[in-house]
Amino acid sequence: MPAYFFWGDDDFALNQAVKDLQKKVLDPNWQQFNYEKIPGDTVDGIRQALNQALTPPFGMGGRLVWLANTTACQSSSEEILNQFQQTIPALLPNAHLLLSASKKPNGTLKLTKFLKKSVEMREFSLISPWKTDEIIKRVRQMAKQLEVNLTSDAVELLAESVGNDTRQLCNELEKLKLYGHRQSGALDVDVIGELVNVNTQNSWQLAAAIRQGKAAEALGLVADLLNRNEPALRIVATLVGQFRTWLMVKLQMEAGERNEKVIAAAAEIGNPKRIYFVRKEVQGLTSKQLLETLPVLLELEYSLKRGAEAKAALQTAVVRLCQLLSLSGKRT
Repeated sequence: MPAYFFWGDDDFALNQAVKDLQKKVLDPNWQQFNYEKIPGDTVDGIRQALNQALTPPFGMGGRLVWLANTTACQSSSEEILNQFQQTIPALLPNAHLLLSASKKPNGTLKLTKFLKKSVEMREFSLISPWKTDEIIKRVRQMAKQLEVNLTSDAVELLAESVGNDTRQLCNELEKLKLYGHRQSGALDVDVIGELVNVNTQNSWQLAAAIRQGKAAEALGLVADLLNRNEPALRIVATLVGQFRTWLMVKLQMEAGERNEKVIAAAAEIGNPKRIYFVRKEVQGLTSKQLLETLPVLLELEYSLKRGAEAKAALQTAVVRLCQLLSLSGKRT
């Protein structure tokens, strides 16, 4: 059935998949006649898209109707459900219907259950920043897809440098691909360090300054990140990932675990060799302190999503975290 539902908050990866579908379905010479992108946040938009999808393509190639950012699978009426049930089975083999949404479809809706059986569902969600194994895996996959030959250490450094930013990963790999044509063999960490823009580096430095209770340094790093137009929510995501990693390692240490592979697995750290350094980083902290940082960070994330002014919100949270982690009475 030529119908699809792409969803997730990784806008770049989702839009790349849409471009691939356009290339597959549409004839470039007839695209203006056979391609429509319709906003999917209204009932009228949903109806229009479903009606247009039933129209045979004109000229060469197929037809593609994209119902973008649809809310149909968050809440929908029986009328809309019935229209989907009538439309999708009636699609011509060369008439394609694409639905997209940033949010996960509500699994309790009848429409969602119908679509799961009737269309190709694909998820495009950002990897959580602390899931380093999954980020490394994605770097390997995209490097292979773009035919960029990297050493294992280079893959890990690239993953650490770009984090879960799929757009930057693609841009950096394209740059490395051009450079790779000029030399033989796999690109190593020296090349990555020279060519790759490390957007997450100052966020890691910010986390380190907070961990050490250095409020003035941390506030300076916040100002620097914002001046470089680093999104506030991305800063928070890096902090959440880093503090979660420190907490998981500290919990394992306090439980008496010494096996670095076991600790790395619990903390979702891809390279067990990193545990030696993480242990040193959390040596002067307790799990109680680290655990208390997470509600502060979650409150910060919530306030930013509710429209709080980024600089003020970040500064307030950073000072609270530094005070929390510098309290000598809680030190081990």
